[in-house]
Amino acid sequence: MIYILIIFKKLLHKSAKELTANSCFLIAVCLTLAGCDSFVEVDLPASQLTAKTVFEDAGTANAAMAGLYAKMRDGGLLNGNSNGVSCNLGLYADEFDYYYAYDVSNFYTNSLFPGELGVNDIWNKSYSQIYSANAVLEGLDNSISIAEANKKQLQGEAIFVRALLHFYLLNLYGDIPYITTTDYLLNSKVSRMPADKIYSLILMDLNKAVELLSEDYVSPERILPNRSTATALLARVYLYMGMYPEASNAASSVINNPLYIWETDLDKIFLKGSSTTIWQFMPNTSDSNTAEGSLYIFTSGPPPVVGLKPEFVNAFEQGDQRKTHWTTEVTDGVSTWYHASKYKQQSTTPSSVEYSIVFRLAEQYLIRAEARVYQGDLIGSKEDLNRIRTTAGLNPTNAVTAEDIKTDILNQRRFELFTEFGQRFFDLKRTGKLDEILSVSKPGWNTTDSLWPLPALELNSNPNLNPQNPGY
Repeated sequence: MIYILIIFKKLLHKSAKELTANSCFLIAVCLTLAGCDSFVEVDLPASQLTAKTVFEDAGTANAAMAGLYAKMRDGGLLNGNSNGVSCNLGLYADEFDYYYAYDVSNFYTNSLFPGELGVNDIWNKSYSQIYSANAVLEGLDNSISIAEANKKQLQGEAIFVRALLHFYLLNLYGDIPYITTTDYLLNSKVSRMPADKIYSLILMDLNKAVELLSEDYVSPERILPNRSTATALLARVYLYMGMYPEASNAASSVINNPLYIWETDLDKIFLKGSSTTIWQFMPNTSDSNTAEGSLYIFTSGPPPVVGLKPEFVNAFEQGDQRKTHWTTEVTDGVSTWYHASKYKQQSTTPSSVEYSIVFRLAEQYLIRAEARVYQGDLIGSKEDLNRIRTTAGLNPTNAVTAEDIKTDILNQRRFELFTEFGQRFFDLKRTGKLDEILSVSKPGWNTTDSLWPLPALELNSNPNLNPQNPGY
């Protein structure tokens, strides 16, 4: 690791004009490898690291990708801490109340501005991770010694990550650049692309990832994406785009995969060995559990950072076992608070029992249910919807019309997918219900809050990113 830091330090002393594409590529490789930990146990070579040797050895190439997963788990969009989208969008929408006594949350008060640190953090770390994915792809393109099967798997993983991060950025910031190179000069002048163009590039990347990724998991713990992981994201993207036949087919491909077995015990769904997990992040040590558990769980009130809104907890349908198993009430005899308890572990255990789950099977049933109702298949839609309802201890849906079924699906998504990477916010946004719901539950909500502001520093350094989003 010391050689990585030496190379990185030397490169950082170069001026922007001196940074060639190769130099920028090597910075990306160094940053990616620097994030590597227990995701994949590989030893880095003792000799000095160069951009070429990283991708002439399968071990270091795998380590580069493992380092990227560690960065995603610990920072940026998908991390489970208070600065990830699960927490921030839970505050931004109608899932969480904010209790931290020593700071305010601009996400909770819907008072974001272009210089807001959280907005900048998500943007910068996400594009840094995209940059690392591109560095892996460029290194693999030039490699001649890594076995073809291993190379294809790594390429598929990097392309999948690139598509995933752009998908979230698009739905948070609106029109964005789609970055596919490590060339500093090109990236410093990029412009925003319209949403339809971004979606077409995401689809292109995901379809390529599906071709490259293996059907089976490289790791038995499902910490490295397989073909179904990319297909699961494809299903979500198709749904957001209103491409319902494609969304239904992609979701069916995942649902019908024998790797995934439906689980009826709500307390087992978020364990690391759950048969419904499609992709998850391993903790950074063998006795750690999830950042989400550490953040959300509290045993006395008031909550240290966030707690579930009482209005959300009280909105569960009578008899819904998800309220019993996935939320917990804490009281001091006078006041009452609630925390999410999908993850049960707040601290370390002799060995990890919970990993942070990014994709799971229930979402695919909900995607297919929604896609089917839009295609007029009300019977098939209700079958998928009832899979979710009956597991939650509810009676089959009594919805009859297409509109009533859509309403029930959105409602089940709310209670099935809460605290999972902003699903609630994105559902309200894509169905045109943001203003209707949040103008009531969120004082000060404005229509323009549907998009976050672009970071002011980015606009100042690259005028091609202008104009700023409306309202900021």
